[in-house]
Formats: sequence, structure tokens, C-alpha cells
Amino acid sequence: MRVLFLTSLLGLAACATPSDRISDALQGYGLAPQQARCVGDRLQSRLSISQLQELASLARTYRENDPNPGALTPSDLIRVAGGVRDVRVPLEVGKAAAGCGLVPRTTLGLLNAFTGA
Repeated sequence: MRVLFLTSLLGLAACATPSDRISDALQGYGLAPQQARCVGDRLQSRLSISQLQELASLARTYRENDPNPGALTPSDLIRVAGGVRDVRVPLEVGKAAAGCGLVPRTTLGLLNAFTGA
């Protein structure tokens, strides 16, 4: 019975959407579930899988070198995104952070003006 339960859980984890994975990771860094879900949903809809994979890879590296790896500030998130080769990634991360209440809403207006969105 336990084996069946564990197998079911593993199957569900394998089916997690990028939004679910982003949300779970951000909650692990201390973001509120609602904000983490909001960022996850926005990034999944606006970035490609390869962009999200590169962002995740840089986030893992950043966390390994961070003196406080259990916390991730909005500034940390945007700083990590700035390391992605594609300029669209930090812009979308900044817009998601502003749109989801992680940074002041005035930041969203500036990013939209800059990107023409």
C-alpha cells in the first residue's frame, strides 16, 4: 500500500507544470503562496521552457553561493534573472514581481513603458 502511495506521489510530481514548480520553489524561499503562484503563472505564460530552465539553473547556483540561502528577496530574483542571456527574461521577471505585489507597482509602469507592453 505504501509503495502504491509513493508511486502516485511521484507520478503527480512528474506532471507538475512549470508554474507549479516555480511556485513551489518561491514558497521554499519564503514567498507567500498567493504571490508565488502569481509569479509562477505569469512566468509560465510569458517565457519559454528553455528560458525557464536557464533561470532555474542560475537560481540554483545563486542559492548555493548565497549567505542566506533560505530567503530570496525580490531584488535577488531580479538579479538572478539579469544573468540570463535573453534580455526578455529579466524584464518578464520584473514585470511578474511588480504585477504580483513583490515590488512597487510603479516598477510595473516603468517596465511596460520600456518594453512597450
